[in-house]
Amino acid sequence: MGKCVHCGRKSITVSDVIGLCSDCLRKMSEVHVNIIEAHRRARDELKLPNISLREGGFRCSFCINGCFLDSVTVGFCGNYLYSSGLKSVLSSYDLAYGSWYYDPHPTNCVAFPVCPAVTGRGFPKYSLRSDGERGYYNLAVFYATCSLNCLYCQNWRGRKESLEFKSIMSVEELVNAALHSKVTCVCYFGGDPTPNIIHALRTSKEIARKLDAGRVLRICWETNGTLNPKLMEEVVKISLRSGGIVKIDLKAWTPNTYYALTGVKAVERVKENIKLVASYMDLREDPPLLVVSVLLVPGYVDFTEVRCIAEYLASINNEIPVVLLAFRPDFILRDLPPTSKNHMYRSLEIMREYGLNKVFIGNEWLLGNYY
Repeated sequence: MGKCVHCGRKSITVSDVIGLCSDCLRKMSEVHVNIIEAHRRARDELKLPNISLREGGFRCSFCINGCFLDSVTVGFCGNYLYSSGLKSVLSSYDLAYGSWYYDPHPTNCVAFPVCPAVTGRGFPKYSLRSDGERGYYNLAVFYATCSLNCLYCQNWRGRKESLEFKSIMSVEELVNAALHSKVTCVCYFGGDPTPNIIHALRTSKEIARKLDAGRVLRICWETNGTLNPKLMEEVVKISLRSGGIVKIDLKAWTPNTYYALTGVKAVERVKENIKLVASYMDLREDPPLLVVSVLLVPGYVDFTEVRCIAEYLASINNEIPVVLLAFRPDFILRDLPPTSKNHMYRSLEIMREYGLNKVFIGNEWLLGNYY
């Protein structure tokens, strides 16, 4: 049971790692020392630079962080520095930290309720079968770097191992893997594809260039939505043409809550990119181009956050599929319980009350009577 250092409230849904309850967190005008320390621990665990943004040098524009770089200062993501031009730390934009594997369909995709591999949506143009694609594979491309610093990162072990053991994948390697006859989709995730956008775009364009005419091969993205909007348009166009889905994780609504969970002031950029992708939805009815996921972090992504998210998404397009995900304690944020049934089912009701027509529950098996 955690305690809020501001109001003294004690609850199973108050994290001592964060140090504040949700109500106090939303009202705070300054970042609390607990939050700063928690994010420092997360960076140290992954051996990533604890940089602060400063003026001078070259400013990277790939994501919301806008890091100022020089020949010795590596960006927040750990991917870039500047020396007579923007440089990859791997000395080539055709290389990236991470790994890939063939994931059998039906896979554990965030967009599973509308995914062509599971549902057959988009058949015959974007799916091989009307009842799903059993016997085929998703090429899962795991990037080890990220533009956020989430305290509950579910893939932190994979990121740490990839970075420590210098697990590197090339564009050519991924293209050859994608062209396997049993692959029907490619999904970039991580970490996040955002810091690796040049690598991912090069891979996607090379796949399209070599792909046989008429072959089904969707390009999908699971992303935190912090990408530069101009680059997000490139992502959208690739997925639109190929039948892929852009899956954006909206981690919280209020800036303080978002920052406490992720270590980055990015919520306005994420909202901007959701609106951008949604503006293309009418160009392809099936499968839907955009899916928004919301992780229900106990005590923090509460009903207040859910209502604001629901109202915003419904104001853009009430046909946006929304997948509500259950939280599992991990990484630095381990002093909260998994998401409760009441939290999940009431959030589902709220989303529908605001007029969203396609709201789904993701990892329902994690739910319990925890609070």
